[in-house]
Amino acid sequence: MDGIFNINKPAGKTSFGVVAAIKRLISERHAGHAGTLDPDATGVLPVCLGQGTRIVEFLMETKKTYRAKVELGKATDTYDGSGKITCQGDTSGIDIGKVEQSLALFRGNIEQIPPMYSAVKHQGQPLYRLARAGISIQRKSRKVTIHRLELISQQLPLITLEIECSKGTYIRSLVHDLGEGLGCGAYLKNLVRTRYGIFDIKDAISLMQLEEAIRQRDWQQYLYPIDSVLEDFDKIVVNEAGEQAMKGGRLLNPGHIISQDIKEDSHYRYCRAYSQDGCFLGMLQPVLDREIWQPKKVFI
Repeated sequence: MDGIFNINKPAGKTSFGVVAAIKRLISERHAGHAGTLDPDATGVLPVCLGQGTRIVEFLMETKKTYRAKVELGKATDTYDGSGKITCQGDTSGIDIGKVEQSLALFRGNIEQIPPMYSAVKHQGQPLYRLARAGISIQRKSRKVTIHRLELISQQLPLITLEIECSKGTYIRSLVHDLGEGLGCGAYLKNLVRTRYGIFDIKDAISLMQLEEAIRQRDWQQYLYPIDSVLEDFDKIVVNEAGEQAMKGGRLLNPGHIISQDIKEDSHYRYCRAYSQDGCFLGMLQPVLDREIWQPKKVFI
């Protein structure tokens, strides 16, 4: 059973809990999710099955889109509604102009510090365990990319943002930092992941829908082929010699390539490889400015 489900994660359930539920439903041992959603968050959660688990690292390279409801004037220790209020600020001087001005500072490539209440590990311990024990440590900042950050609606002190971002982005930290910049504090009141790569929330199914589909024995209609979720990546078609080279884990050179669809502005570090008859062979990594390719993951 190889492929990916586009699951609409419910509130109150962990991402791991969703995977565990699917394992029980379909009796598949090899399963995992791509990109954790906080328990209170909802929306698109890709769950990979069988050989699909081998492409999680590539799926996580793709962009994600979120709809975030934010309350200004309060900050919490978890940066969201599940935590304790740590401070309350004055929002009387905040208007939409100031919000838009502050949002501009978070677009593009930014440095972001992960929250203490996160799964990031410090000396083998998840930060959230340290936070629950009342321990706070210095965290290193990370580079993330905010491709798009838009103010969708506002009814101060509540605002709604739409964010398209790279992997590793903490929306809670973004909201917290926005509140710091405005000088009034802010926390994440509600979060929905509306898109993840090719997966859209309009097409996502609930665990109840999947359970019913399994009962009706038509669940396969919801299982995406492994390579379909990698359509954003560049593509190369190789000849028979290139296919044999991939099977052996050997470097591919221009003589192995029949055709290629490479975007000049591509920001992905990998490329899909196909045989002449359209069979998905695996993922390649460029060497020497995309003249030579190293097999990264092979599906034969």
